[in-house]
Amino acid sequence: MALATFWFIVTAVLWTGFFVLEGFDLGVGMLHTVVGRDEAGRRAAINTIGPLWDGNEVWLIVAAAAMFAAFPDWYATMFSGLYLALILLLAGLIVRGVSFEFRGKAGGVRWRRTWDTLLTCGSVLVPLLIGIALGDLLHGLPIDQNREFTGSFGDLFSGYSVFAGVTLVLLCLLHGATFIALKTTGTVQGRAKLLARRIAPLTVLAVLAFLPWTHSTAGKGVLPDILDLVAMLAVLAAAWLVTGHHDGWAFVATAVTIATTILSLFVDLYPRLMVSSTNPAFDLTVQNSASGNYALKVMSVVAIVFLPLVLVYQGWTYHVFRLRISAEDFGPSRTSE
Repeated sequence: MALATFWFIVTAVLWTGFFVLEGFDLGVGMLHTVVGRDEAGRRAAINTIGPLWDGNEVWLIVAAAAMFAAFPDWYATMFSGLYLALILLLAGLIVRGVSFEFRGKAGGVRWRRTWDTLLTCGSVLVPLLIGIALGDLLHGLPIDQNREFTGSFGDLFSGYSVFAGVTLVLLCLLHGATFIALKTTGTVQGRAKLLARRIAPLTVLAVLAFLPWTHSTAGKGVLPDILDLVAMLAVLAAAWLVTGHHDGWAFVATAVTIATTILSLFVDLYPRLMVSSTNPAFDLTVQNSASGNYALKVMSVVAIVFLPLVLVYQGWTYHVFRLRISAEDFGPSRTSE
């Protein structure tokens, strides 16, 4: 049981890491045509995440792999029940990746606009669908005694789960705007700061509504716990910081907001992994869905050895590509990507 709880924590941390790191990637994808009014501006926005986005997406793969290895029943029930939504999610991830690579392969305006549109749509779709999926874990889905999903595609879209998806989209938008402001100069940076100031009030309202709703959905009332208070203070701090010249701290505040918001959902979910709306007795829990003790031991050793190495390597990557980017770097005299 102790190892199963450890791997629930690891899984929660992996999902949190994905949203903290990939969150600003997704935000940049949503905003690149807004902060960049011309091709140079759009290229500047995209290149803020150019060396980083594919490494950040690895966290999603590792999070799903951790679920598969540590809690195979959870993985099987969730991924089969959300099958159609996951197909849409994969489509969003694919068009994002292809857009980064293909938009600069031809010089036509229509060509670039097509890939810019696909990049924007894919970047919205990913946090929306993952947010809905995470909301479904807590809100509940029709699951029978055999741990099989018995509902339809429409059962995935409860009020709470859809709001969870919208909240994550807003968080990624704010996170992306603060990242662009941190990584660019000139007019692109100015537009990013303006967008951050406009997005911040909506994000504050969404987070302040989502956290008590999560508590209530988990059957724990509406009063916030310590993690919720940190998330509330962080999003309020972010809304204040984006109004001044505190680009770095504003980005830190949005990162803390995303991390604590995601973690609060997993804390309220524990010890359950997936709630059954059919009968609470059919809930998937940490205890009844975990792999064998030997498998968890081997996985724990691997995680303890390699996860710090991955964090060090990724931190070094961010250090190498820490300099700001200007739209002037991608003027007409520059060759295309």
